[in-house]
Amino acid sequence: MPEEPTQALRFGKTRAARSAALLEDYVELIADLHAAHGEARASEIAKRLGVTHPTALKSIDRLKREGLAMARPYRGVFLTEAGLALATRVRARHRLMVELLMAVGVPADVAEADAEGMEHYASAASLEAFARFLARRA
Repeated sequence: MPEEPTQALRFGKTRAARSAALLEDYVELIADLHAAHGEARASEIAKRLGVTHPTALKSIDRLKREGLAMARPYRGVFLTEAGLALATRVRARHRLMVELLMAVGVPADVAEADAEGMEHYASAASLEAFARFLARRA
């Protein structure tokens, strides 16, 4: 059984990842909406994430405070350079997780769904090991 301080650190990392996952989902979706439609409006973000409009606005305000997004009146939400960089990293982690899951036999549709949660919790060390594993298989 892990020692209490070690266990507390692990639980703390999980809580931090859960908080970061919310921001990551938002920046990834905003980037996707801009790529597909040229804009990202709070109402569409709320609809796609399955949250209420006020919840989406609260999270968008957090993105703005964290320097990841900005909003323009009547023009929607835009990612800052930092937000775009985060969206790029999140997409890359997602693709890596999908590739790993499919490499071990998970069907593509299940891999896409499972990767959506796993991508936020894997450590950098694990992601690097996954990438090395996949590179050796190629």
